[in-house]
Amino acid sequence: MNFTNLSQRINQSAPVEFGTVFNNSVELFKKVWLQGFITLVLTFVSILPFYLMIYLPMIAMGISDPDAFDHQKMPPAFAGLMSLIMPIFSVGVMTFGVCLNAAFLRICRKYDLNESGKDDYFFYFKKEYLIKALILSLIMIGLSLLGLLACGLGIIYLIVPMSLFPAFFAFDKELSAMEIVKSGFALGNKNWLMIFLLVLVAGLVSQLGVILCLVGVLFTAMFSKIPVYFIYKDVVGISMDA
Repeated sequence: MNFTNLSQRINQSAPVEFGTVFNNSVELFKKVWLQGFITLVLTFVSILPFYLMIYLPMIAMGISDPDAFDHQKMPPAFAGLMSLIMPIFSVGVMTFGVCLNAAFLRICRKYDLNESGKDDYFFYFKKEYLIKALILSLIMIGLSLLGLLACGLGIIYLIVPMSLFPAFFAFDKELSAMEIVKSGFALGNKNWLMIFLLVLVAGLVSQLGVILCLVGVLFTAMFSKIPVYFIYKDVVGISMDA
């Protein structure tokens, strides 16, 4: 679906219904909780190299100069290295997160519509998608920085449209990164309060796994992503060619 048709569909859509989306999310979660757990584990594994980029220089500097971090000030050499590494870390983690989140939503579609085929967690780790995910991640980081400049209140507003980006990324391959952002804001602004409540409640429910000796949260955490799938499905509709 091109951006023009998508925008028209969003403008003409009915309001998002909290009860319908939440109940459908609970039912689908019963089918995809294992896939959510696998996605979460793969997310941790995929971003591990980026964390190593940060900690390995610290370890190396600590070994070469044990007194380097005894002072209150960070060593200039290390500060310069971190200024180069942190942007790469942020963009890398965000890019991999977008791709895996989109893959999970695609898997949600498979189980919701009873499609055949394997659970492809790396579907969006192809060049055409990775480049788009990289650009989208840069935009999201820029938006987050702007939100922080607004005394943090901007972040609360941005939670809604940014939570929708992975759905448009997953199911609308014709859209550019900027068109994904515009679509997320269009849908988010039209149903901001209801989507915010869904994101908030789903986030709280996803943490219930903490009750099970903390480990259970690994199995419930991805519940927070499922309402986005149904919000997109109810407003835009799900195509079979994504």
